[in-house]
Amino acid sequence: MSTVRQSGPVERWRRSAGTTAGGLSRVLVRGAGAAVVAVAAALLHDAHDPGVLCPLRRFTGIPCPGCGSTTVFIEAGHGNLLGAVAANPVTVVVALGLLVAPLGPGRWWWRLPNSRRNAVIWGAAALSWSWQLHRYGFLPV
Repeated sequence: MSTVRQSGPVERWRRSAGTTAGGLSRVLVRGAGAAVVAVAAALLHDAHDPGVLCPLRRFTGIPCPGCGSTTVFIEAGHGNLLGAVAANPVTVVVALGLLVAPLGPGRWWWRLPNSRRNAVIWGAAALSWSWQLHRYGFLPV
């Protein structure tokens, strides 16, 4: 009995992710989707500002590491890229990483041991939280 390997959507994606044409088309689709979401978020925010969305910040006044992530997309939707970076630079870096992931530069990430990946994630969260605490005046210059 021979084993026949099935080619499902995930396997096809893995094969095409390394190719320039397949990866580039995925980057363009992701970029277009992100642009549509950013413009929609900006238009929705202009029509109705819901106020502070973060529960931690709303109830305690202290920002969380993810604070500013919605503002990143709102500012990007308005075309203010510097404002997006100022709101949460870690979110911008993660979004760009996810955008270009189909080109294959993140393969090194999956080769890292779990402990190292966790250390990077916790480090990024600590950096983001420090940025937010400074941004809202909880940390001195």
